[in-house]
Amino acid sequence: MSTPAQPNINQTGATDDAAVGSLFAGDQTAYAAVSANVAADVEAAQAAAESAQAAAASVTSNTTAAATSETNAAASAAAASTSATTANTAASTATTQAATATTQATNASNSATAAATSETNAATSETNAATSETNAATSETNAATSETNAATSATTASTAATNAGTSETNAATSATNAANSATAAATSETNAATSETNAANSATAAATSATNAANSATAASTSATNASTSETNAATSATNAATSESNAATSETLAQDWAAKTNGIVDSTDYASKAWAIGGTGVTATAGSGASKEWATETATTVDGTEYSAKEYAVGSQTSNTAGSAKQWALGGGTGFSTNTTVDGTNYSAKYYAEQAAAQYDSFDDTYLGAKSSDPSFDNDGNALKNGALYYNGNDGKLKIYDTTTTQWTAIEAGATAGFAIAMAIAL
Repeated sequence: MSTPAQPNINQTGATDDAAVGSLFAGDQTAYAAVSANVAADVEAAQAAAESAQAAAASVTSNTTAAATSETNAAASAAAASTSATTANTAASTATTQAATATTQATNASNSATAAATSETNAATSETNAATSETNAATSETNAATSETNAATSATTASTAATNAGTSETNAATSATNAANSATAAATSETNAATSETNAANSATAAATSATNAANSATAASTSATNASTSETNAATSATNAATSESNAATSETLAQDWAAKTNGIVDSTDYASKAWAIGGTGVTATAGSGASKEWATETATTVDGTEYSAKEYAVGSQTSNTAGSAKQWALGGGTGFSTNTTVDGTNYSAKYYAEQAAAQYDSFDDTYLGAKSSDPSFDNDGNALKNGALYYNGNDGKLKIYDTTTTQWTAIEAGATAGFAIAMAIAL
């Protein structure tokens, strides 16, 4: 945008020429444009200030997103530590179960040995019972033989008594002997019955021992089976523990990758928190991506190949950012933020328009000096008076104009109505 035109005041005095339109008639359009230019410059400055505020708000939003990504990374690292602790606990439990299985196997082996011993003892008892039963049968046979012999002796004694009296004594003796033999036979029979009872008891005890041995063998077999099952369970637990430990290690590695990996994607899915926070392969300078830090602070290039960072839009000066940053719109265009350089190739900064407005006002202030009590020798800035300068004399109530040729102030008379009106319009 070029510098707005300044009023061109060349008149040196009043006139009553109605055809010309009196004093300043040819510059009415220029004076009327001053107010419009000033208003337009003020609006442009306000718009630039609003753009700067919006860019600053965008910087705050991106900074908050970066802080959130950092918090998520810390949470992922904590989850990885918890998984590792769980794996160590599972491994310890598996070791304990393996030791317990070994103890149970030893107990089962001892039970099997005890069962074998009991079975041997039962077999021995059964053999002893059979021997006792055989002895009892032999004693019973001997008793029957003795009984038969006693009966034979009694018959013989009776015959001897009939045949000879002399033999009576012998017969009596034989009878006594027979009675003794009968008593002995009865005793033998009693002993045989006792032996038979003992044999029966021994047989019962042997059967009980055999049953106990069978029960012990069954219990030993059950214990052995249980020990084998426990050993299998322990092996399964150990395998499960190893698998859990492996899974935990994998989870820990994956968690660490999700938290801190910056050289590619994680788990063939997405990028890590750290990559999204500060940048990394596949995130930095990648279409549709860009890290939080880059969106917040990058000022050397675009973030995703197209868009610029919040900082660039706020204070940057990249020539490729043809839209301009808030700082450029406030101070001036180009890398040096020059006031006289356009921001977007067409429009200037708020500072430029403010300075232009100030310059226009200063130019106006150098032409109309305002109300004074006497003719001034200098303008309001202390500089030499311009040809055609105006001021209002408060003492005589007249508007005066300065002529640099005569170096005199001349009052604009009341008859110059049109010229007076224009001068008052400029003043007001």
